Amino acid sequence: MLLCISPVAAQPSTPPAHYANVQLADPAKEASAKALMETLRCLVCQGQSIADSDADMAADMRALVRERVEAGETPDSIRAWLVARYGDYVTYDPPLSGLTWPLWLAPLALLAVGGWIARSSFRRRVR
Repeated sequence: MLLCISPVAAQPSTPPAHYANVQLADPAKEASAKALMETLRCLVCQGQSIADSDADMAADMRALVRERVEAGETPDSIRAWLVARYGDYVTYDPPLSGLTWPLWLAPLALLAVGGWIARSSFRRRVR
């Protein structure tokens, strides 16, 4: 019987933050917040932006973005704060650094290897 109740007990008991699912009154500020939310990755879902995710963490991050936009902060400063807090993973376009250069160069290296293999394969067929 306790195993049946455990998923219910795991649900959060606190309501979501006010701005989690409520748009800002100023359409320009809401558009700015929405554009920023589209570029931030949900830390729970990992494949969705915080604008699209239903996770509680994404709702909290949406509320945080809207609150800071409402307070007059720029999207760049909000992004910088979130990156400082959660790391480069929170953004879909991590900056080029010593840790991320393999992510940026791996597709080019794989393309070069594929081209080399295709070239050598075509050379064998011609002979």
